[in-house]
Amino acid sequence: MKLLSDLDERIVHALAEDARRSYADIGAQVGLSAPAVKRRVDRLLAEGAITGFTVRVDPAALGWQTEAFVELYCRHNTSPADIRRGLAHYPEVASASTVTGDADAVVQVFAADVRHFERVLERIAGEPFVTRTKSVLVLSPLVRRYGAGSPE
Repeated sequence: MKLLSDLDERIVHALAEDARRSYADIGAQVGLSAPAVKRRVDRLLAEGAITGFTVRVDPAALGWQTEAFVELYCRHNTSPADIRRGLAHYPEVASASTVTGDADAVVQVFAADVRHFERVLERIAGEPFVTRTKSVLVLSPLVRRYGAGSPE
């Protein structure tokens, strides 16, 4: 995939701030007509630079009051695909990534409360590819960026 032009990047940042903004509004911000913005967005979608549009929901509004990060330590020869398959059926798992360092992966978990988190952690720790876990509970999220982040 090629890098975005400065103009395309500004359009993506505008969409990342609010994907419901009109093409006319974005065009006024970046100096293009609404049809020109639409053509660029359509091209960015076709090229895969924009992968979709979504809504961000506060997890607490869905009853998920507890957030944690869990380091997974896996058996030798566990592939990222094995980890993905093993975690895919947990609705509490918001994200999972392989990482550098001692752990093999880091998993972001949302739960209704600490007891719910404990049950989820026990189930994840019981997956056949997991040898041990290390977790931390989030006290206060400080910075969260979505999509393209902030332009420079």
